[in-house]
Amino acid sequence: MTAPAPAAAPAAARAMPTGATTGTPTRTATGTTGTTGTTGTTITTATTTTARTRTRSTAMTALAATPGIDVMKQVNRQFVTGVTVVTAMDGETPRGLAVNAFSSISLDPATVMVCVQRTSSTHDCLFRAGHLAINILSTGQLDVVGVFAGKSADKFRQVDWESGPFGSPLLTGSSARVEAEIRERLQASTHTIFICRVVHADVAEWPPMVYGAGKFFDGGALAPLG
Repeated sequence: MTAPAPAAAPAAARAMPTGATTGTPTRTATGTTGTTGTTGTTITTATTTTARTRTRSTAMTALAATPGIDVMKQVNRQFVTGVTVVTAMDGETPRGLAVNAFSSISLDPATVMVCVQRTSSTHDCLFRAGHLAINILSTGQLDVVGVFAGKSADKFRQVDWESGPFGSPLLTGSSARVEAEIRERLQASTHTIFICRVVHADVAEWPPMVYGAGKFFDGGALAPLG
């Protein structure tokens, strides 16, 4: 007697590729997984994702390294600034120091900032003062830079100056002069940041002095780009 032929497999079973898993597939962030296993494509995706995560982690670790003082000095030498002398009255005595950490914050209302190291002999006077002046030096004041970068006990005997409308010392011959009311005193590591509201300003025709890479330049003789 002839044995009966085996029953044909259902169409769905015939269409199932080799290596596929049974059950209802579920979606994950890294691909499609089965109820009893993971497809080869998903494994590849997960491996790639892990490699990318490891690469990003390595890059973040490198960025987290703190640069040394020598590197930061080189960075700062690449940034060109103007040269200012910040002044204030200490009772009846005028005081001041050379500062290049000066910046405009806002034009309306006119607001500026200067940063002064707390170990400076002028710092405490500025911290107590209600007003200060920012003298933007001109190309004719190279000798003034030397005076206010030094530690002379009476710097103002060596320069010409006058009192501003609010009493702050304004240096004669400056390219521009600003007198400002001190509004905020913010502590930032080794320095104090003075946030000031401008109450007086005047501008002269003398070109400003420019400082960069340890040297002083004529701000009126710079070659324009383009």
